[in-house]
Amino acid sequence: MCMVWAAIDGVDGFQQPLAQFSTGVQLVEVYATVTDAKGDLVTGLTREDFEVEEDGEAQEIAAFAAGEFPLTVVLGIDRSWSMAGEPLRLAKAASKAFLNQLRPTDRSMAVAIGNDAEVIAPLSNDHVQQQRAIDVLDPWSTTSLHDAIISILDRVEGETGRLAVIVFSDGVDRYSVAPASRVVERARQSQALIYPITLGRERPPLAAELAVVSGGRSFLIKDARALDETFTTIARELRYQYLLGYTPMKPGQSGAHQWRSIRVRVKGQPERRVRARDGYTAG
Repeated sequence: MCMVWAAIDGVDGFQQPLAQFSTGVQLVEVYATVTDAKGDLVTGLTREDFEVEEDGEAQEIAAFAAGEFPLTVVLGIDRSWSMAGEPLRLAKAASKAFLNQLRPTDRSMAVAIGNDAEVIAPLSNDHVQQQRAIDVLDPWSTTSLHDAIISILDRVEGETGRLAVIVFSDGVDRYSVAPASRVVERARQSQALIYPITLGRERPPLAAELAVVSGGRSFLIKDARALDETFTTIARELRYQYLLGYTPMKPGQSGAHQWRSIRVRVKGQPERRVRARDGYTAG
């Protein structure tokens, strides 16, 4: 999929997408979030401010846009027995508040995570119905977090545009069939930005790894009352991102399934931190 961008002023002077069309030329699209040394979002950058490398080789940025893109987001909420009481109540309240921050055209899905991944509200822009589904969510079952994340990514496979998966859980996986390595492998095959939120004392290594490979961000919450602020932070980040597109200098070989690394930087500004997915599979 290739996109055509129009320089129409939007929020903070950002550009907005005009149209999409299919093309036989491969265009690699990378969503990037840029922050400063204090962790604050950096807006107002242009195409000329960025440099992109694939497997260490500089690439020409052929498409560029910044600002508010149409969003598809999945909310995965741990509803296992260990979440009973205040943690689940606050997770539900924060999730509903997050849905309130979405645009009417943004699509979302709500998934209850237990011993499986149950879709309690299908993908749509009916955020009110999704809030109702979350509101009646009760604690149930055990936690199969690895299997649930893979299931969520499978469900949104093929979705185009900006895709985010927010997964909230209170701890490590205990009952999944899939190991952590399989979850990371599946995340690398997906275009989704993954935002794991962990309620507990320690951040599971998988949470940090999923954020790095996908270009998302992981959060460790020691007090469930901080959940609302965390969801607000994620909503703001998703609202102010950059989209960089390039045609690889080195064409892929059909059927080769070769891993290619991606690195995005802001030119001459090492203090700017860029979060973007770390690569893709070509061929």
